[in-house]
Amino acid sequence: QVQLVESGGGLVQAGGSLRLSCAASGRTFSSDAMGWFRQPPGKEREFVALITWSGSSTYYTDSVKGRFTISRDNANNMVYLQMNSLKPEDTAVYYCARKSNSFNYYYNVDAYDYWGQGTQVTVSS
Repeated sequence: QVQLVESGGGLVQAGGSLRLSCAASGRTFSSDAMGWFRQPPGKEREFVALITWSGSSTYYTDSVKGRFTISRDNANNMVYLQMNSLKPEDTAVYYCARKSNSFNYYYNVDAYDYWGQGTQVTVSS
């Protein structure tokens, strides 16, 4: 059993920054790859970023490259998403998730077996 809790969301003006945190508890392993997804209002959940078990490799969707940074602190069971130069189109509920050991690609929601409750990010123009 793994529990994930996101925090750090809120209302920010375009061009501003937010840092999202994901705290893991329960039966967790530092070797798990972790991802961030987001779901804009009225749209499907989409991949944002992934960090591998070692933290040495990261992947981002094209729309956030150069603006968002995913990181992790395995000693404290934390995953972060630093979001800079925010745009109104970044408005969404953001979720952290643990990737399962499967053949699904990392950008597919089916590749993840545990999800947080989500945190709202709203970017005003």
